[in-house]
Amino acid sequence: MQNFQITIAYDGSRYHGWQRLKNEQTIQGKIESVLSEMVGHQVEIHGAGRTDAGVHARAQVAHFKIRTANSPQEIARYLNRYLPEDIAVTDCTYAEERFHARLNATGKRYIYRIWNSEVPNVFERKYLCRIEEPIDLEKMRQAAGELVGKHDFRAFCGNKKMKKSTVRTLYRAEVERIGAEVRMTFEGTGFLQNMVRILAGTLMEVGIGKRDPADMRQILKSGDRAQAGITMPPQGLILDAVFYSSEQEKGDET
Repeated sequence: MQNFQITIAYDGSRYHGWQRLKNEQTIQGKIESVLSEMVGHQVEIHGAGRTDAGVHARAQVAHFKIRTANSPQEIARYLNRYLPEDIAVTDCTYAEERFHARLNATGKRYIYRIWNSEVPNVFERKYLCRIEEPIDLEKMRQAAGELVGKHDFRAFCGNKKMKKSTVRTLYRAEVERIGAEVRMTFEGTGFLQNMVRILAGTLMEVGIGKRDPADMRQILKSGDRAQAGITMPPQGLILDAVFYSSEQEKGDET
C-alpha cells in the first residue's frame, strides 16, 4: 500500500467536527467514504488534529494508505469531484511509509476572529464571532504576552478528566485589528481540547475590561478551568497551518 498526504480546507459549519462519528456528519467520515468508493476497499485517514463541531480549517493535514494506480493529482481531482462543496483537497502528495499526520506534526497555528462592531458582517457571519463592546487591544496584547512560552495549560483545557500531560509551548499569541475585525493568532507545539477557544475567551474578557492582563499568571498557576474565561463559539476558529520539522517557524506540541 502507498502512503499519501493531503491538505484539506473545510467549512465546518454543518459538520460535527473532524472525527468520524456514527450517525453524524464529520469531515473524516466524508473523505473516507469518497476514498473507499474510489479504491474499492475501506480506507481510514488520520488527521493532524481533531477540530470541534463548527470549527473550520484552511490547511488540515491527513494521511492514508491505499492500493491504487492513481497519481496524487488524480486522487485530488477525484476527491474534489465527489466531496461536498464545503470540503476541498488543496494538495495531495506521496508520503514516506512511516509518515503520520498527527505524530509527526511539530506545531500548529490557529486563528480566532472576532467581529467588533454594532453592525453585523452579513457575508462572513459563519466565520466570525461578533462582540459589540469596545475592545482594548493593548491590554489583550499584554495578557497574550503572559501566555507565550512553555506552561502547564490545564486551566485552559476543556477536558476536566485529562490524564496526559497538559504542558505545551506557545510560540505566538498575537492580537491585531484589521478594520472591525480583531484577530488572535496562536502558534505552538500542540493544543489541548478547546484550548484555543478558551485562550481567546480569556483574552476577550481582558479586552472588554472583565479581567486584568496580570491575571494570566495566576490562571496558569491555578490549573483550574474555572479560573479561565469562557469557551468562545466555534465559528470564529480556523486551523490555519500544521507544521512538520523544517516547516516549523520558531518564534513567528491534541
